[in-house]
Amino acid sequence: MAGFRDRLRGLTDRFRRPSPEKATDERGGAVAASLRGLLDDPSIPADVRASMAGDFQRVEHMLDRLENEELHVAVFGRVSAGKSALGNALLGRDAFTVGVLHGTTTEADTARLDEASNAGLVLIDTPGINELGGEDREKLAFEVAEVSDLIVFVADGDLTREERDALRTLATTRRPLLLVLNKADRYSDDERDGLVERLREHAEGLVRREDVMAVAARPAARGVVEVDVHGNERRMSETPPPDVCALRTRLLAIAEREGKTLSAINAGLFAGRLTDQVTARIAATRRDVASGVIRQYCIAKAVAVALNPVPVADLLLAGGLDAAMVVQLSRVYGLPLTRSESGRLVAVISTQLAALMGAVWGVQLVASALKGLSGGLSVVVTAAAQGALGWYATVVIGRVAEHYLVTGKSWGEQGAKRAVADIVASLDRDSILREAREEILKRLRK
Repeated sequence: MAGFRDRLRGLTDRFRRPSPEKATDERGGAVAASLRGLLDDPSIPADVRASMAGDFQRVEHMLDRLENEELHVAVFGRVSAGKSALGNALLGRDAFTVGVLHGTTTEADTARLDEASNAGLVLIDTPGINELGGEDREKLAFEVAEVSDLIVFVADGDLTREERDALRTLATTRRPLLLVLNKADRYSDDERDGLVERLREHAEGLVRREDVMAVAARPAARGVVEVDVHGNERRMSETPPPDVCALRTRLLAIAEREGKTLSAINAGLFAGRLTDQVTARIAATRRDVASGVIRQYCIAKAVAVALNPVPVADLLLAGGLDAAMVVQLSRVYGLPLTRSESGRLVAVISTQLAALMGAVWGVQLVASALKGLSGGLSVVVTAAAQGALGWYATVVIGRVAEHYLVTGKSWGEQGAKRAVADIVASLDRDSILREAREEILKRLRK
């Protein structure tokens, strides 16, 4: 997984540099190969793959997009701003239902995104932002960004505060943004020019000036007077054709000049995020399994130490259990250790722990001796105390061993001493000892 993530990072670094068309094709092919590598990666556990099935399906869709050289364009805006009508006008056909909402969507992750394609451009018609609360709009914005390469934000007048907030949120996705004033036919030339300038002011720093333009996706019918050859007048109603030429030209130019690069960048970024999520999910699963292993050995060691009637000999038994625990932890993290390697690792950790907490080990040695000389209830109490210290030591050894394994069988730049000190500082010793004593006493009473 680390190697795959490094390859993606290298790809995204190269995307930032200008490159000729040939280099763009090569990058797209490299990203496609990396996406296939992610889909086929045998190191991803089946349960993680199943829990993230939707994300892996999206990777497959991105592969299709790269192979079909598609540029996905999300049409975003308020209900009634004319998003669907604009999509139809751009495509030259009625692909989207006009005047019908996509339901009263309140959950962005359940929003259905309708798609239609034409000449390599795939338009995504999204639910209206005024159907959603602020938090849901932000979720929807990032969901849209993940499935699109470019965003067209549609308004039908000056931007409301809600729209300005949504525009700023979309800008954080780092997708190219176009801002269009729809229904421009409703305004005079001066009003239209003034509104476009106002939109440019709102979008300053978010959208390039040339990417703010006016369109009329579905112009209103207007009355015309037709005069025949005899001078007779006839009043008629005429619907002008859509006026979206400037926007269509801009989109096609972007698709021609940047389409492959945008698709490759966005696919690579998504795959990089997915790789991080998979890595985090695997790490969390391993941590859960490792915590279970450590707890099992804590109980076994604490009870064994508490019940061993031979003074000091219980410490030798404890060391053997710690070594066995480390062997099992190494298997959990996919970096198997031999029993001798595990023993050496435990010795290193124990040495640093003894130097750091000599007083604790001294108490344990005294308790071990006292246990053989005491009788009655004092034996139970002393045994529980010693067992609790053994439990605590096992937690520390287990967590330090985890650190060593997670960092690739390495102590890092700080060394073993610092690793042990950091783990000890991060643990709540009192709560661990309290839990240990309660568990040991419960088992001893049985």
